[in-house]
Amino acid sequence: MNLFELFVIAIGVSMDAFAVAICKGLSLKKVTLRNAGIVGLYFGIFQAGMPLIGYFLGIQFRDAITSIDHWVAFILLGIIGFTMIKESRNSSCDVSYNKEDGTDDSLSFKKMSVLAIATSIDALAVGVTFAFLNVSIVPAVSFIGIVTFTLSMFAVWVGSVFGSFFKAKAELTGGLILIIMGVRILLEHTGVLG
Repeated sequence: MNLFELFVIAIGVSMDAFAVAICKGLSLKKVTLRNAGIVGLYFGIFQAGMPLIGYFLGIQFRDAITSIDHWVAFILLGIIGFTMIKESRNSSCDVSYNKEDGTDDSLSFKKMSVLAIATSIDALAVGVTFAFLNVSIVPAVSFIGIVTFTLSMFAVWVGSVFGSFFKAKAELTGGLILIIMGVRILLEHTGVLG
């Protein structure tokens, strides 16, 4: 897998985090560099960690299913992509600070951990596909984490300025990217693409 392909996958898996970070930007009473950094760190760390876990799970089965690994990658990326496209139809954001007194607990460890885990489940499945694609895992997950961190920080600002307008578009784009990558992997491994 080359750097461009990895970048495309990083963008695809980070779109869930991007969409939720837009909602965070919308829900925060005041957006600061610190708040955006906190959101970026949570999502970046989990988006890097989950594919690493998935990779180690995947290598346990790699030898047993090498002949169908391209189908596994195609199916997993397709399921993730279609799920993201389905979720793009729900464009609502939860505003979690108390508008009456202005208190904000939306960046608490508990809330951010739950969101980071929920948005990185697809990255776990991508990590499984990495085990079948002969990917150098440490640079790959580091790259995914950095891309997600950067996009999430930017999304907090986008959410504070533009509201939830871009949330659905981010999830739709991410879903389409992952489906396209899954189809490309399948076509490449079956010899349709040289």
